[in-house]
This record gives sequence, structure tokens and C-alpha cells, in this order.
Amino acid sequence: MKIAVLYDDSSQTGLSCQVLASVGHVCHSYQSGKEILEQLRRESYDMLILDWLGPDFSGIEVLLWIREKFPKILPVLFITSRASEDDIVAALAAGADDYIIKPIRHGELIARVQALLRRAYPIQNLSNKLAFGDYLFETRAGRLILAGKFIEITQKEFELALLFFRNLDHALSRTYILETVWSRGIAISSRTIDTHVSRLRTKLQLRPENGYRLATVYCYGYRLEKINPIGISEENS
Repeated sequence: MKIAVLYDDSSQTGLSCQVLASVGHVCHSYQSGKEILEQLRRESYDMLILDWLGPDFSGIEVLLWIREKFPKILPVLFITSRASEDDIVAALAAGADDYIIKPIRHGELIARVQALLRRAYPIQNLSNKLAFGDYLFETRAGRLILAGKFIEITQKEFELALLFFRNLDHALSRTYILETVWSRGIAISSRTIDTHVSRLRTKLQLRPENGYRLATVYCYGYRLEKINPIGISEENS
């Protein structure tokens, strides 16, 4: 699943995102309330993790805005160093679905995230498998199966493929792909994306006759499109 994390400590954010990525999630981190609010206007996420503190807006302020603008189904996990009953009640009253008291324990973080996602999206087996037609992503193991056969794929190729399938028919910018799959702050050339995309086209057989096309969006990025296989009309699709 795609998770946005607002945390005022970049080092802790990186560690938390690594933990979440280890169980198959795509994590995108932010260090300011303004930054995450601007991104939420352009991108969709399956879950949010918010720190109480922030350099501009508090986690409570961000949470109140989210609950006003977004569907109630969007799960929000609140992170706080405040352990008093009044503070916890305030977070829950503002719309948090659950909370973790710092310091963050990685096992607890995974367990609470998985529990919230199962509750919000009960139709999917979020802890292990995500299916898109003949493509089966085993998120815990980082394995991809196509029509019953395992595909030899690297971890980054797996993350990139899952990102495309979870955003089917939506154009993704090169910047967004780089920041989501490789994390911001890491010097990665644009050519790296092109190479990985080319490999995915071949390994995943993303061709029109198989019902998918991984298209280049000029001067922007890429889009995975679900289309009718050649020779099959709209009426029979």
C-alpha cells in the first residue's frame, strides 16, 4: 500500500519507511505540514502517519484538515511523545484511528499499520498478496507471479512495478517515481528510471496483446495503461 509519513525527524522517517518497505509498502516521507498538504492535493495515499510536532503545522492541524477534505475511510496513525490521557483523547477526537507513543518500536509500527489497513480495506489481503489480473504481488516476500509463474525481478523493479499497478491509468512524474522508489536525497539519474521501465516491459510482458501498456508521457514520466487486447472489441471486453 502507499503510505505518506509526516515526521519532523528525517532520520527517524527514513528508518520507519525502511521498516514499512520491508513488508511491501511504498512509503513517501515529508518533513512539514505544508509539504504534505500540497502533495495530498495531487497524489492519493492509502494511509497517513502523522507526527504530533511539526515545523509549521502540528499533526493535529494537518489531521483536522484531512478529515474535512478526505473520505473517512483513509486510516491515520498518529505518532506522539505525549503519553497523557488528555493528549491521546485529543488525537483520537481529531480523527486519528490509532496512535503510537515514541520511541517508535518497529515491530509495533508494522503491527499497527497492518491492522489499520486490514480494517480500512478488508477486501484485500494486505499483509501478503495483491492481485491485478494475472499479476500477483507477494508483498511480504517481494515476489511477483505472472499467470502462475514466478518472475525474476529485483527489489527496486518489484517496488516500481507495484507503484505502476497501484496507480493504473494515472501518469506518474519522474520526480514522484524517484522519490517514491529510491527515496528523496539519493542521487539517481533519470536514466535509471528508463532502464528499470524497459526491464519491466520485458519481464512483465507489458504489451497491448496482454492487456497492458507502459507508456511514456512526454516531458513528464510514465503511465501504466490497461487496454483491450488486440483483436478484442469494446463490446466483448
